This record gives sequence, C-alpha cells and structure tokens, in this order.
Amino acid sequence: MAWLKNLDLGSTHLQNIAIIGIEIIALAILYFILSLGIRFIQKRAQTAPSLARFENRITGFCTLFRFIVRMVFLLALLAVIGINGYQWYLGNDLKTWTLDWLNRIPPGFWKGLGIALAKVIGLMIAARYFIRFNDRTLQVVAQKAMDADQIKGNDESIAFFFKRLNSIQKVVVWLLVFYAASLLFGLPPIIGHALIVALKVYLIIAIGLLLVNVMSVIVDTLDGISKRYAEATGQLHFYDRLKHLVPLFRRTLEYIIYVIAATLVLKQLEFISHLAEYGPGVIQAIGLFFIARVAIEVINLLIDRMAAGEADSEEARQRQATLIPLFKSILAWVVYFIVFVLILRGFGFDPIPLLAGAGILGMVIGLGAQSLINDLVSGFFIIFENTLRVGDYIEVGETVGTVESIGLRTTKVRGRDGQLFILRNGELNDVVTYSRGFAHAVVTVGVDHESDLNRVYEVLNEVGAMLKQNNPNVIEPMKIEGIEDFNGPELLIRTVTKVKPGAHEEVQRELRMLIKEAFDREGIVIPFDKRYQLA
Repeated sequence: MAWLKNLDLGSTHLQNIAIIGIEIIALAILYFILSLGIRFIQKRAQTAPSLARFENRITGFCTLFRFIVRMVFLLALLAVIGINGYQWYLGNDLKTWTLDWLNRIPPGFWKGLGIALAKVIGLMIAARYFIRFNDRTLQVVAQKAMDADQIKGNDESIAFFFKRLNSIQKVVVWLLVFYAASLLFGLPPIIGHALIVALKVYLIIAIGLLLVNVMSVIVDTLDGISKRYAEATGQLHFYDRLKHLVPLFRRTLEYIIYVIAATLVLKQLEFISHLAEYGPGVIQAIGLFFIARVAIEVINLLIDRMAAGEADSEEARQRQATLIPLFKSILAWVVYFIVFVLILRGFGFDPIPLLAGAGILGMVIGLGAQSLINDLVSGFFIIFENTLRVGDYIEVGETVGTVESIGLRTTKVRGRDGQLFILRNGELNDVVTYSRGFAHAVVTVGVDHESDLNRVYEVLNEVGAMLKQNNPNVIEPMKIEGIEDFNGPELLIRTVTKVKPGAHEEVQRELRMLIKEAFDREGIVIPFDKRYQLA
C-alpha cells in the first residue's frame, strides 16, 4: 500500500485516471489467472484416463465456470468504473478515497466478500440450469401449440414467438442475477436503480415485440378460420372483397403496441417522461384511421350491393357508372373529415376555430381560383343533370372518344387511338354526343355517271337489309336519301342507317365493306379517285 501513498502525478485528474487504470489492470490480471487455471484443470482432467467417461460433464462445468468468471469480471469492472466515477463526480480524490476505503476495511470484509461471491456464483449456476429447463419446456410447448390449431400458415409465427420468449427469459434472469449481485456486494444504490430501470425498459420493449408477434399469430389464425368459414358457407366473395384489410389490421395493432411500449418507456425515464402524455392521442389517431378505412370499405360494399341488379337498361348502367364512383369519393372524404376532427379532439385541440379559419381561407383562395370553382360547378351540373355519362361517345372540339370517368373537376375521355384526354369541366362547351337514344351511320358512296341508278338503289337496299339482319347494332334498315352531288367524275349517293348509340363508326366501316363487295359482284363502277365519303 506504500507505493499507492507515494503515487503523485501532479494532477488530480491524472491521478484519478491512473487509480482507475490500475484497478482495471488488476482485475484483468486476476481474470487472466483464473481463466488459465480453469483451462489447465480442463486439460488435465481430459488427459486423465480415469476421468475419460466424465469428459463431457467436465467440459460443461469448465465452460460454466469460465462463463461465471467472465460475468463476475464484467460485474466487477462495472463496479470499479461506477464507484470510482461516482466518487470522481462528487469531487473526491480517488487516491485519498481509495486509501481511506482500504483502511476502513473491517477484519471480516474479505470473508463476507467471499461469501457474497459464493452466493453470486450459486445464483449464476442456478440461473444457468433454470434457463436450460425453460428452454426445453418452451420447445415442447411450441410444438404442441403448432399441432393444436392444425393451421400450417401460422407455424412460422408460433415458432418465432417462442424463440423470442426464450430470449426474453434469458435476459431477464441475468439482469435479476446482476441486480442481486449488486445487493450482495453492497454496491451504491444508484447501480441497483440503474439495473432496475434497465430491466423495466427491456421488459417493456421485449413484451411489446412479443405482443406484436402474438397479434400476428392471432391475426393469421383468424384469417385462416375466416377463409375456411367463408368457403364453407358460400360467402367467399365477401372475404375476397375485405381480405386486403387484414394486413392493415395487423399493421394497426403493431403500431398501437409500439406506441404503448414507447409511452411506458418514456415514463421510466424522468428527463423525458413529459412526452408520454402524447401517447394516448397517437393511439387514438391510429385506431381512428383504421376504423375510417373499414367504414369506407363497408360503405363501398353496401353501395355496390345496392346498385347490383337495379340497372335494367344500358342508360341506367351508364348512370350508375357515373354516379357511384362520385358517391364513394364524397363519402370517403366525409369519413376522413370526421376522423380528422376526432383526432384533433384526441390531442386536446378545439377544431371549431381551426375549421372556421379554414373556411375563411377557403373563401379567400376561392376568389383567386375562379377557374377551379367554375370547373367544380360545371362538373356538378354535368353529373346531376345527366349531361354526360360514363361510356358516352362524344366529340368536344378536336377531341373524339369514349367517356371513361367524370369527376367534379375533370372529365377523362379515351380517344379512338387509345390516348387519354383529360378535359376541364368548365371547358366542355358545344359537346356532341353519339350515345343518346340512337345515332346515324352516314355513308356517301360514289358511282359512275353512266351507272343504272335503279340497279344501284336495289343493290344498296339489299346491302342494307343484310346489314340489319346480321348486325345487332342496327335499329332500322339503311335509307337512301338520294343523290348528294353530281359535280365531278362521280354521282354521290347519301345513305343513312339508324344504329344504337355509339355504334355509328363500326356500322359505317362494315357498311362500306359490304357495298364494295356488292358493287364488285354487280359490276357497278366506283370512280378510282373518290370512293367513299362521310357526310
């Protein structure tokens, strides 16, 4: 002890660092000697012929003692750093404090330390065997759980659950052993308190992750049972319609568990415990969002069920195809708005002033966005006055095609060449629709001036009758309106065929082909430079 009294590095901080370093080196040397001793005993026991049959047990005991020595070394290392660091924090000189501590060691200290060390070693041995016993027990329980429900889809989740449970019990047991060791060795209360806080935080996080796995197993099991029940009762279409909510339900439960775990962890940490008060609001927001999604899906399902089979005509079906997506969109926004208000209330905000301010802001923005308001108002009247419907074949300026969707702001039209036109509702002026009531397939055919017009008319009437018989889109046979023009190298004869809405172009193409074939058979000459024209 004399060399310690004579130690003088000129600086208190350097002396403190030196004292801590010397104690750590002493512990490391002691750990190295004990490890060499255990290894020496293990080699001598393995080479002894009389102990050959106990080789496995000897190896197991040596491994256990090596583990115990390692744990004791780590615990002692933490004690050295923690105690000295605490004294340094209090402003004490570690050299003086260490000498005083050594002088105050009572005669029975080392005996008590040995007894405490023996107790700690006994605790570690008991903990090791307790962990092994629990490991085997959990493996058996896991296998029985996988065999019990007869659902193979959740076996992986069950196995992962019990594997994680095994890891949790190992960490908890060793943390309890460390806490008991800190009490047996008489370490400062702050170390025991830190171990208890660490144990609580770990348990909260571990149990939270375990509950996430439990919820995954439960959801997978319920999903499998629901599918089997739906198949058995013939309700599989309902299951197929709502099954995409299962992953969302699983994620919702996971997020709720994460937030609960985070809230409980924050409560254990005093310096940030005030943040825990936001946990219930976040949980409520997550739950409300899931309820909103479920409500929207149920509303959509009910709308589709109510609309199914009610359309007894093509016009009614088009009307449904136009209004149903709009109703679904409006109801979805209503649900989300209600959820938004409830979330604000969950966080303690009064939504009324906010909504009033949003209304005023909306009016201000509306005054500067008159084109947008014009589009919305025009879209409203287009939909509810039934001006256009999904499936209508229309012409707006240079845009010609089939209406694919009608929204409050824009209308989407699919062109004849596959291109998609997105038109603002406020600009839908002078719309020509070919899909209301009927349409006319107009074909103008040119014949030579020398042709027999009576024969030409007979052939055209025969072609019109054939077209009416073979094409279901034709409402009335073709009518010959007469000579449209005779200036030039040909006589232009105009024909009109009454067809179903939107079918005029298809009928025109087919009619031209039939006229060409009939004229070729009858020898009626079609001038080369100008064969067919549209009126």
